[in-house]
Amino acid sequence: MTVSAERPLPLSVAIIARNEEARLPRCLESVSGLAAEIVVLDSGSADATVAVAERFGARVEITDWPGFTVQKNRALVACHQPWVLSLDADEAVSPALADAIRALFAAGDPPRTGYFINRRNRYLGVWLRHAWTPEWRLRLVARDQARWTGGRVHEQLTVTGPTGRLAGDLLHESYDRLDDHLHRTIAYARLGAEDLIARGKPFRAYKLLLSPLGRLMRILLLQQSWRDGWRGVLIAASSMLAAFAKHAFVLEHHLRNTERNRRP
Repeated sequence: MTVSAERPLPLSVAIIARNEEARLPRCLESVSGLAAEIVVLDSGSADATVAVAERFGARVEITDWPGFTVQKNRALVACHQPWVLSLDADEAVSPALADAIRALFAAGDPPRTGYFINRRNRYLGVWLRHAWTPEWRLRLVARDQARWTGGRVHEQLTVTGPTGRLAGDLLHESYDRLDDHLHRTIAYARLGAEDLIARGKPFRAYKLLLSPLGRLMRILLLQQSWRDGWRGVLIAASSMLAAFAKHAFVLEHHLRNTERNRRP
């Protein structure tokens, strides 16, 4: 079936949100008229997130918060269209990406089961050119062939079948304040440590030392984040901190267990 350029595509946009009234309008406006359905899973917002979503014609479902992977799978299941575009509330579809998605559907059903999209990141008010670049994410998928996998953090969308890439970018407003970045860095590091502990991974001293150094070198030198100026240096340093904090939390858990087992 050929899709008219003026008609919404057989596509659901899936978004999970909590207290996103400030960022959600930009996201929803970027897909206005593109998709036949917008689904927002809200996990107990205390602001106007639900009202904002409904103003843009989204179908809102209220849920608890079970973690990123489970919540995004819930959003996938809640979609009714055969194809799903998964977005975060701080992302927007660029005009070039919207054109690429329309072109993909113009001749009928897309030939692959999933499509990677490059995410372009703005950090502390400036678009990055090296750090976190390129950042290909699988986001457009055939609903029945897709699922989210992963632990408490760093969830990943997967599909059964071949994948391709689309032109255009997801425009990501990553962090506009350093304190927000550092706060989330520690929060995600703790979740990562909890995943390691839940899987029974023991503490390894060399990982506490070498993993942060590897992160720093990869971003600062291989990605050449230094070419983004001080912002690139901050990103590399925060990545090093994330790796250190994750293994430090595992060490803390190990020490507490050791002391508990020594008690009479």
